[in-house]
Parts: sequence; C-alpha cells; structure tokens
Amino acid sequence: MSDLGKVDREFFDEYIYPYLGADRDDVSLSPQHGVDFGVVDVGEKAVAMATDPVFLMPSVGFEKAAWFAFHILMSDVAVSGIPPSHLSIDFNLPPEITDEQFETVWSTFDEEAKKLGVSVVTGHTARYAGCNYPMVGGATAISVGDHEDLVRPDGAQAGDRVVITKGPAVEATGLMATQFESLMEGDLPAETIDAAKDRFYDMSPVKDALTAAAAGPVTAMHDATECGVYGGLYEVARAGGVRLEIDRDEIPVLPGVLEACEFFGMDPWAAISEGTLVLTVAEDGVDDVLDALAAEDIPAADVGYATEGSSVFVDGDHVEHPGVDPFWGTFEEYMGKLESRD
Repeated sequence: MSDLGKVDREFFDEYIYPYLGADRDDVSLSPQHGVDFGVVDVGEKAVAMATDPVFLMPSVGFEKAAWFAFHILMSDVAVSGIPPSHLSIDFNLPPEITDEQFETVWSTFDEEAKKLGVSVVTGHTARYAGCNYPMVGGATAISVGDHEDLVRPDGAQAGDRVVITKGPAVEATGLMATQFESLMEGDLPAETIDAAKDRFYDMSPVKDALTAAAAGPVTAMHDATECGVYGGLYEVARAGGVRLEIDRDEIPVLPGVLEACEFFGMDPWAAISEGTLVLTVAEDGVDDVLDALAAEDIPAADVGYATEGSSVFVDGDHVEHPGVDPFWGTFEEYMGKLESRD
C-alpha cells in the first residue's frame, strides 16, 4: 500500500478484490480498481452508487470547503450518466468544530443537493476524539435511472473519440493556490496566483458528465482524480480494453495551472484533477457532445481516439500509469513550510 493516497492496483487485486462478500446476481458492476462506481439492478432500474471520504478543508473557509466536499461525493456517481438522486452520509467530526461551523457545512450541502435534486436519506453525525480534518467521515451517493441511460466505465471501443474537459491538475492547482497563496506571493505575478485560485470552483465534473451524457453517444466516463489526466486515461483504456492515442497539445489547459504546478514542483499531467472528465464518445456524436459542453461554458476538446490494443500513447510515446500522485506529498511538504513560517 502506498504511504499516502489510494491503494494501487496490486494491493487492490491481492487484498480487496478476492473478498467482496456474497456473490449476488443483482450486482451488475462490482468493484474494480480505477472504476468510479458500482451498479445494482433493482427491478427495472439501475442503481449506481459510489462511496468516498467526506473531505473538508476548513482553511479555505467552511462554505467553500463544504461545496467541494459535496461535489467530490457526487462526482463518481455522476460519471454513470445518471443524475445523482440520493445521499447517505456519515460525519465523524473533530471535537473543535463549532455548531455554527457545522451549520455552514450542512446548509451548503443542502443548497447544492437541492440544485441537483439529491435527497439525503440516512446518515450519522457526531464529534469524536481522534478525528481530524480533512477526512471527517464518509458517504455514499446514489443514482437511480434506466439501464439504457447508464454509461459503463468499461464501455470504450475502438473507433471512439477521446474528449477531455478542463485539462490537467485542476484540483491540485485550486487547492494548493488557495491554501498556500501567501507562499506564492513574490515568486509569481498576482494575476497568475488569482488565476490559479480561480480553479477552485472548476473542481467538479458533475455538470460535465451529465451534460455530455445527455448530448450524445458517450461510451465511457471517468473523473481524473488520483494521478490526474494520465491516470484517468490509463484507467479508461484498461477498463475498456483499448489503446488510446492522445495529442497532448489538444488538451485544454486552464489559466494558472502550469505556473502553479511548476512553482510547487508537481507534474501537472500526473497530479490530482477532480473536475476534469475523461470520456470516450462514438465518432458520429462527438460534435454534439462538444457543442453541449461549450453551451455550458465547459472547456473541452477532442484530443484523440481509441483503437485496438491496450494502454495509452501520448504524442506517439507510451505512457505508464503515474503510480503515485505528487499532490499528497507536496501538500504535506507545504503545510510544513506554512506552519514553520507562522
């Protein structure tokens, strides 16, 4: 198991995958490494569900932290193509959180849930000794819809086009610039720092996924979180059993990203990018998907295609899965710098 971040595929295959409880016929998509959600068939409906930590960073302000925490929880199930509908949530809160701070968190959750038509159906809330930010619980988001609307993570096929929204290191940039703005001052222009901070509210792929799925023949979608764009591409290719040929110059790059990543010493193509969507689309529908995303002001581009084979090739060169996301270690490093300076 890696020291920080998600377990790798080898750990998953050895310690987790063989032990999944009862073998039930109604589970039509079971856990796989790098796959965002699972599916249970209930009557005529597909029930997609995804579980994630409740990730709350008070240092960015409780309202912004809650917005991001909510959208993290929605993102993995949104890539099923079926709109999120239900939420089960457990808050294991640190003792120091005040009633007023929690009220801000929960009212933000309520506001964002209403926007998406999501109902909270069950949960648990408590303060406990030993609980610390940013991991303050866990939650399961659920989508209920028709089977024909489900976009499976293993659906990429030879001949599909590859579309990417927003580009690399969106989350790494937004979080690092917001958290460590004071450490960037003097080394980067103020407008560059502001641009990097502006990436914060790009850190949700929910609208991207639901817009794309409604617009055209999307065959697979994946949120480029752990290990970023390169990790996301690799996981789409592996799940679908295809080879992806990518032109890196076609991938959108948002303002402030490359400069921030250079400052913090992170590879932008391997850094966590919550908010970035990697999707494959049948060739005859790619223009419809791109037009729909553009209508919602979501940066996106056709960046390559799927073909027979396996793995990912960028500008003709084979790209392996990054393995370790640079964000986690870098974040710890700069927290130390910030604390020592204070």
